[in-house]
Amino acid sequence: MLKKYKLGFEVWGLLLFLIVMIPNFIWFAIPAPNDILRAESMTETVDTVASICQILMIAALCIFRNREYRKMCVTHLVLIVAGCLLYFLSWILYYGGIVNAIVILGLTIPPCLVFLFFAIDRKNGIALIPILIFTICHLIYGVVNFII
Repeated sequence: MLKKYKLGFEVWGLLLFLIVMIPNFIWFAIPAPNDILRAESMTETVDTVASICQILMIAALCIFRNREYRKMCVTHLVLIVAGCLLYFLSWILYYGGIVNAIVILGLTIPPCLVFLFFAIDRKNGIALIPILIFTICHLIYGVVNFII
């Protein structure tokens, strides 16, 4: 399996990560009204696993390149852009004071799908494992801490 890959910097992977993180950078600097996301987490172990997988996911997306990858699929690009827009809309609603299950899921699922679609497009199977684990942990965090 590793024979299909070469080490090389994937600038689009890093750029995608930075784009997805823009709302998080804003949130770190400027708290939202009714900011429930700053509450202490009840899922500390899951959060630690998620953080580790997030680092591995970004590293895999930025470092491993499949030799068979040629050109981005338009469908994947549309899904990536749609996921980013849905995520940004969820942050706008959150900053607008709307905090409900739909908004929490909007802050949880779309960014994970963005990275998943990017990895699928790039044929980066190495990144799929940390992405899937991160997605499960991120979903557990959101549901347990803010929905249940």
